[in-house]
Amino acid sequence: MVQLADLQRIAGEQAVRLQEPMSAHTTFRIGGPADYFVEPGSESVLKELLLLCRETETPFFILGNGSNLLVSDEGYRGVMISLRGFDEISFREGESTEAGKTIMTAGCGVLLSKAAMQAAERGLTGFEFAGGIPGTLGGAVTMNAGAYGGEIRDVIFSARVMTKAGDVRELSAEELDLSYRHSIIQEKDLIVLSADFAFAHGDEEQIKEQMRQLNTQRREKQPLEYGSAGSTFKRPEGYFAGKLIQDAGLKGYRSGDVMVSEKHSGFVVNVGKGTCGDAMRVIEHVQRTVYEQFGVELELEVKRV
Repeated sequence: MVQLADLQRIAGEQAVRLQEPMSAHTTFRIGGPADYFVEPGSESVLKELLLLCRETETPFFILGNGSNLLVSDEGYRGVMISLRGFDEISFREGESTEAGKTIMTAGCGVLLSKAAMQAAERGLTGFEFAGGIPGTLGGAVTMNAGAYGGEIRDVIFSARVMTKAGDVRELSAEELDLSYRHSIIQEKDLIVLSADFAFAHGDEEQIKEQMRQLNTQRREKQPLEYGSAGSTFKRPEGYFAGKLIQDAGLKGYRSGDVMVSEKHSGFVVNVGKGTCGDAMRVIEHVQRTVYEQFGVELELEVKRV
């Protein structure tokens, strides 16, 4: 197991925390303490951390905004590595994309809402769908995040990734093999460092108005007032998870302070001091009931840690 002194030597004393509650770093507001919580200040520090964990056979997990995670009540026995500090954004005219497009380069820790707004302020269109997604860019590329008819694969040009051995590679959009909630990042266990997106130019006010409309729809239809990990289940082929759950009579089904949202049945929400145990009891009951009534297996979209 890794030693505190070694983590502090590599990342600096201020960048390492002990027994950090993961409920403070997930949008579900659930999760016990991580043995170590580290915020590397550079890619070279990240590489050293990965090599140290490998040498000492210490488990580690790469964390963004914690928006798609359900962390155990017992916490995490290992090193949580937060990449929220990798949050730089820059723009340039595209050299190797179609003429007239602008390239946005964004670090893996950039919030999608921030990236979408900065693109909008430059009159760049194509990223409007991302304005209300609560995750970071790294997680969005890994999961090919999408909403309201748009997906990461529609606008991504390439991504820089790091292997668990610390080697850095650049992957084209084609090499990323993006599909519904899937990418080569997951298959090869890679870490997104940054990504390039190619945007066409549009009317700034129209772009911002579209983002306002989409955000209004989100507020009206989604339970944003409570902690959640977003859509709890993947969309089953030929169905909508939320409708299946509602039709099964499960809207409002509750265990402790975790329940199926009464606003949108596709969301399992933390309405107070919910635990991972509460969440799993709700999730498993929903999966079992929907299968018994409709013969459809609901697959978790939320990642368990």
